[in-house]
Amino acid sequence: MDKEGSEITIPVPWGEIRGRVWGPDHGYPVLCLHGWADNCGSFNSLIPYLPTECRYVAVDLAGHGLSSHRPPGVFYSSVAYVADVSRVAVALQLKKFSIIAHSMGGDIAGMFTALYPEIVDALILLDTYGFLPTDSAEISEVMRQGMDSMLQFENKTEEKTRIYTYEKAAERLMAANQSLSERSVRILLERGLTPVEGGFVFSRDLRVNFKNVSRTSLEQSLVMLSKIKASILLVLAGGGSDILSNTAQDKLTSTLLQNFRDRNHSVVTVPGHHHVHLDKPEVVAPFVSDFLQSKVLSQSNCPEHKL
Repeated sequence: MDKEGSEITIPVPWGEIRGRVWGPDHGYPVLCLHGWADNCGSFNSLIPYLPTECRYVAVDLAGHGLSSHRPPGVFYSSVAYVADVSRVAVALQLKKFSIIAHSMGGDIAGMFTALYPEIVDALILLDTYGFLPTDSAEISEVMRQGMDSMLQFENKTEEKTRIYTYEKAAERLMAANQSLSERSVRILLERGLTPVEGGFVFSRDLRVNFKNVSRTSLEQSLVMLSKIKASILLVLAGGGSDILSNTAQDKLTSTLLQNFRDRNHSVVTVPGHHHVHLDKPEVVAPFVSDFLQSKVLSQSNCPEHKL
C-alpha cells in the first residue's frame, strides 16, 4: 500500500473537508476520524500496517488540519461533526463502511453509529469509549462555559492568532502532548501548521478549544450504545491518558467499559499512551487488522458499499 496516500477534497456548505486516502479504489471503505486538535495525519503511521483490501479515508475534521473552519458564530459540537460524517459518506457514495476513530473522533463515531446503525459494519475505538458522558448535574454549567467562551472570543478585538517558528510550534505541541514522540509531532505538524509572513500559525480553528456545548449524560450514552449494531473493538492505552483520565470521568467511563464487556464487544489494552496508534502503530495494528479481517473482510455476505 502507498504509504503516502493521496489527497481528497469534499465540498461542504461552508468550504471543504480535506483528507487523505489509501488503498484500492474499490476496496472496502474504512473512515478514519482523528482526535481533538489533531488531524488526519494521526493515522499516517497505522494505515500502512492494515489490510490492503480496504480503502481508508482519513479526514481532517472541520476546523482541523487543512479543512475549512466553520463560519463565524457557529459552534463546534459533536452533533455538528456527526452531520459532517454523513456529508462525507454521501459525497463518497458509501452505503456501508467501518470506522476507526481516536479520542474525540471516537465520540463522533459512537454517536454516528448509534444514529445510523444500519450503515456501520464495525467500529474500532482507539483510546476512547465512543461516548464521553457528563455528570447530569454538571451539564448546564459545562454548556454555559462553552457558550460564554464563544461569545467572549467573538467580542475580542485584538489579534487572535499567534505566529511561531517551526521549532516553537513543535515545542508547544509536544508540551500539550508530552507522550508524543518527536516523529509523531512532525507528522501532525505537516497539516497542523499554515505558513504566514514571519513564521507559522496553527491551522486549527481556535474555537475548537472551547467546551463542546452538546453534552450527553451517562444514561443517554448507555441508551445510545444500546442502539449500535456494529461489532466494536476498544483498544485502550495501558499507559494512561492525560486527556481522558480524571477521577470524576473514570467513574462514568468505567460504567461504559463494563457495558461494552457485557455486550461481548472486544476490549484490549496495549502498552503505550494516548497516541499509541501514531507513536507505536505496530502495537495497535495486529488487533485492528484481525478485527477488520474477522468482522468485515472474511464475511462471505459482505454488503456492497457503494450507493
